[in-house]
Amino acid sequence: MTGNTRPIEASIRTDFRDEMDYGSYLGLDELLSAQHPVSDPPHHDELLFIIQHQTTELWLKLVVHELRAVRGYLDSDDLSRALKGLARVKHIQRTITEQWSVLATLTPSEYAEFRGSLGQSSGFQSHQYRAVELLLGNKNAGMLKVFRDKPEVHAQLEQLLGEPTVYDAFLRLLARRGHEVPAEVLDRDVTQAWVEHVKLIPVFKTIYEDPHGHWDLYAACEDLVDIEDAFQLWRFRHLRTVQRTIGFKRGTGGSSGVGFLKRALDLTFFPELISVRTEIDGPLGA
Repeated sequence: MTGNTRPIEASIRTDFRDEMDYGSYLGLDELLSAQHPVSDPPHHDELLFIIQHQTTELWLKLVVHELRAVRGYLDSDDLSRALKGLARVKHIQRTITEQWSVLATLTPSEYAEFRGSLGQSSGFQSHQYRAVELLLGNKNAGMLKVFRDKPEVHAQLEQLLGEPTVYDAFLRLLARRGHEVPAEVLDRDVTQAWVEHVKLIPVFKTIYEDPHGHWDLYAACEDLVDIEDAFQLWRFRHLRTVQRTIGFKRGTGGSSGVGFLKRALDLTFFPELISVRTEIDGPLGA
């Protein structure tokens, strides 16, 4: 190189009159023009607020895509591919959790300058977030009321409400593998939120006390725990970011704000995988 300039190789394409290029493949014209600040005059920091939430929604779209696939792989006894999907979801969770640190640079004074322009819009109205919760087991038909003015979205969530969760699919795989999963678990009403079934704890105890004999199931259990932990960490970072930005004000969508977010930390996806840890014994003489 000369003059700190890298020459363009002769083989690099520069004529795209008749070819698809990077921007057209990714739809960048639409994507990069999808940020529409509503404050008047536009406040500098509103673009940060919009992009933070838009990128999270893109990642949530991929999480829903992957969890649907994971459920399908479990249904077809393809546990290896299900584990790959769960691993990808964990990496996505790490990314969207780290994003809160960017939004946390928005000070209370800065946010107050455009918060009033948001009207009743709120992250509570994210249908993709609700889809993730439904796929993981936090079934709550009441949440669908928020989307009744969006028939297509409401229908998608109603369908997920009536379908088995990823955990249901995993438990059914365990039963097909010969583990004694109670019939009332396999035949449960999948429209209801998951609640702990103590009769499942001995099933998981068997797996955890012989990890080498049940290695893929053991790995799946730990992946599910990782996903729950990551989801709770995301919820906690959300809560703390909201608290440092607006304190204890009500949420823009009508919720109590921080108090409402705190109660989400009590929700659980796979309680038996936590409870079993109390019951696990080491080898004799350990």
